[in-house]
Formats: sequence, structure tokens, C-alpha cells
Amino acid sequence: MQEMKDFKGLSALIIEPHGGMRSSLHNMLNLCGLAKIDDAASSSQAIRMLGNRSYDLILCEYDLEGGQDGQQMLEDLRHHKLIHASTMFFMVTGEGSFARVVSAVELLPTDYILKPFTADNMLERIGRAVDKRAAFMPVHELIDVGNERAAIAACGDGATLYPRYATDFLRLRAELHLLLGEAAEAEPIYASLYDAKAIGWARLGQAKTLFQLGDYPAAQTMLEGLLEHNRRFLDAYDWLARTHQAQGRTREAQHALAEAVALSPHAVRRLRRLGEAALAADDVDMAEKVLKLVVSKAKYSEFRDPEDHVRLVQTLVRKNDPLQAGAVIRELDRTMGGQPNTELCSALCSAMLHGQTGNQVRLAESLDAALAANRHSGGASNAVKTELARYCLAHGREDGAAEVMREVMRNAPDSAAMTRAMAVFEQAGRDELAKALARQSRQEVADMVAAGAAKAGQGDFRGAVEMMSEAVTRLPDNPQVVFNAAVAALKCLEHEGWDERLGQQVLVFIAGVRRLDPRNPKLPVLSGLHQQLLRKYKPAGPAWMHAPDAR
Repeated sequence: MQEMKDFKGLSALIIEPHGGMRSSLHNMLNLCGLAKIDDAASSSQAIRMLGNRSYDLILCEYDLEGGQDGQQMLEDLRHHKLIHASTMFFMVTGEGSFARVVSAVELLPTDYILKPFTADNMLERIGRAVDKRAAFMPVHELIDVGNERAAIAACGDGATLYPRYATDFLRLRAELHLLLGEAAEAEPIYASLYDAKAIGWARLGQAKTLFQLGDYPAAQTMLEGLLEHNRRFLDAYDWLARTHQAQGRTREAQHALAEAVALSPHAVRRLRRLGEAALAADDVDMAEKVLKLVVSKAKYSEFRDPEDHVRLVQTLVRKNDPLQAGAVIRELDRTMGGQPNTELCSALCSAMLHGQTGNQVRLAESLDAALAANRHSGGASNAVKTELARYCLAHGREDGAAEVMREVMRNAPDSAAMTRAMAVFEQAGRDELAKALARQSRQEVADMVAAGAAKAGQGDFRGAVEMMSEAVTRLPDNPQVVFNAAVAALKCLEHEGWDERLGQQVLVFIAGVRRLDPRNPKLPVLSGLHQQLLRKYKPAGPAWMHAPDAR
């Protein structure tokens, strides 16, 4: 059994709606040797607390009050990076709930604690988790400061030191190679694990490497084979849907996501993807059913998205149901007023509704309001902006459509997205306008990048960072802009010394380039410069003293 002293210094957060149970858990953690313990009565309170500080251990009740369960809570925390990889997350649940939550294998907590339990039960579970956490801590520390190259080497050291976790270290090493866009290095690790133990996630990893290399048919075949052997592998359905979408097969993508949702119906982001896929496949009945669920479930989250209402109104308008569409718009205004993009989303929804009912005066007013909101709201997705442009084109507002789509084209993450943007005008018979807007948008991005480079060339490294950071805020999905923002920030650190805030910004920019353009041949150069600066300044303290060189 774990020594009590090992728990001293660990901080814990209890997320539990009932005061009596909070007190009981608090006392048990005290008995386990923990002293730094905070409590939260709801998911929203917990999220606010986690935004201000981090915890080593989180105990979360599955049956939270207010409409959100513990699994959705964990999904939010992981997606929005509010907990570290080293955070121990325990789900506290009864036998009845356990059957529901355990199927969500892609969002596994560290462990489950089944009620009823004793302090000794908790001590044993926490002890095992602390032991594993200590083994992986050197790797997680390197990942947190962006030294993935050293983290890969540390995985090898960890597997030697802790042979009982060798498989876990190999898995993390392969995931890091994928993160760095090194599918060729990740594939043999996954292949050897699958050949040795027939582990499902290793086969999934092989499929991910094929997807990253652009071999979608081979990835599809591998995923379909995996699901033949394990019909409950949720991650495999998600990746199968992605391979279908990459090949333009909207119906097949919808079917794959629907199978996953049938197995695990509570993951909001998968539900949202299913709703979007159904809408793309013109299955409005399925889209309505799913998107209503998304709006209902998301209303209890701290990360509600007004674009969910746009997709639902879009579906209801296609179904010729103006009464329900109007009710959804009123709910959007009532529950999400004042949030970023709500004004744009509400105005666009109103334009859709008035376009269907034929109220030309209100339609014109709504399009004016949507275009004005779009000018001063920076965070709307390209999908929402594209829908606004479609409505502008359909109702004689070509200038408005051009204004919006020029922005979408500037923010296009790849050539396929640019092609989709141009298709909006081509389908309306405006091919020449599409080409002109594409030329303008590319030139505007080039000018933006050149202006940042010019500032750096004049020695104004801070000015270059400010200019490129502003460009990223406006165009967060343009890989060229994000890449050059990373370069500007790295050059600033190189010439002006380490700055913690800028160091964190660099991590965000590099992660953005990996997300948007994982096969960019200049990514290793970018990462290499970053590692040089980390070795030079050693901002993370002792972990850097012994970190292997990045090569």
C-alpha cells in the first residue's frame, strides 16, 4: 500500500453537488494524507477554479446537477486544455452509471471509484495513480514546455526504468511522433505493438498514420477491419468518419458517426459532428433530432456555442418549420445574449427565417445586422460566414457576399477550403468574381506576412510579434499566417531574451501550425529553433538541465 508521505504536497479538487458527500470525500482525502483540498458544487464553479489554478488530483461525481454529467465535464476540460496530462482525474460513480460511462473509452479518466467505497479503497486507487504519474512526470513536464523531441527520448528512458509501463511509454512516444507530423516514425511503433499484442488502439494508431500520410482508402480499410473485431471502439468510428469526409462521402461519414453515438450518446462534440454530417448529407430529419440534442446538452456547459443554434435553424428552415425556427432564435437571444458571435448568429438565423417566410424588409434588416456584426466579431467559423455569404448572394447582396468570402478565403486552412469557398460564387454563376476574390485574398495575406517580416528586418521584433499576433486573431486557420507568427515570436525571443508570456504564445503558434499543416516541410526547422532557445534559456528549470538535445 502507498505510503501516506507520498501524498503530502498534492493538491485536490472535489467536484460534488451534495454538501454531505463533499464533506465525506474531504475527510477521506485527509485520511489519505492530502491537506490542500478545494471543493466545487457544480461544473461551472469547477471550470472557473481550474481556469485560475491547476490541481494534481480531481475527484468528480458523475451525476452532477444542472444538466451536465461528469463525462461531459471531462470532455470540456480535455478539449479546452484546462487540465494537464499529469492531472489524475477520478470519476466517482454508482454501479448504475458505471455501465454508461465506461463505454466512452476515448475519454477515459485515470480511474473510476465505485460507490460505496472506503478511505482504504480510495488510498489504494490514488496510490496506483500516483505511482504511474511519477513515472510519467518527466515526459509530461517536457511536453508542457514544448520539448516534444526530448519527451520522445524520455519515453525510452521511462520504459527502461519502469518496464511495467513499457507499453504506455511506447504509445505516448508514437503519439508524440504523430503530433510532430512524423507518421513514418510512429507507424512501426504501432505496428510492433499490434503484432505483439493485437491491441486495438495500436491498430487505430496505424490508421492515423495512414490518414496523416493522405492514404485515405488504406486508412478506411484498416479502420473497417478494426471495427469488425470490436464494434464498440468509439475512436475508430470517429476516424472512419474523417476518412469518409476526406474522400467526399458525406452519407458514409454520417453513418459511422451515428453508430458511435448509438453506443455513447453523451459526447457533445461527436453529436455536433453527426448533426453537421447529416446536414451535409441532406438528411434533415436526423440533423434536426441530433442538433436539438446538441443545443439541449450544451446549454449546461460553460463553453456553449451559438453556432449550434445556427445549424439547428438551418435544418428547420430546410424542413419548412418557421415556428420552431423562431423559437430557437428566441432561445438563443435569451440564453446567450452578450456572448461573442451571438449577435452575428442571431442575425443570420433571422435572415434564414425571413428568407423562408418571404418577409423581404425584415430579411434585408437581418442581413445588414449580420454583416455589421461580422465586421466587429472575430471568432465566427468559416462555415457560418460561408452561410452568410450564400444568403447575401441569394438575395442580391453581392457586395456583402464578396466582403465576407474575401475574409473566409484569407482564413482558408488549405487549398480544398479555398476551392469550397470559390464554389459558393461559382454555383451562383460568378466564376470570375470567385477568381478575383481568391487573388485578392492571397495578396492580402502575402502583404500581411511581408509587413511583419519588414518590421523584424528593421529590428522591431516586438512590433513584428504584435502585428502577426493580430493577424492570427483575424485569421486563426491560415497556416501561412500562423507559421509566420511563430517565426516572429521565436526571433523576438532569440534577440531580446526569454519572456514567459511570449514563450507560451510560441507553443500555441507551433501547435497551430501542426494542426493546420502537419506535413509542412519547415515544421522541423521551426521546432528546432524552439528547442535551441529552450536549451539556451532553460526556462523550465531542472527539467531542462538533463533534457536530451533536440535533433
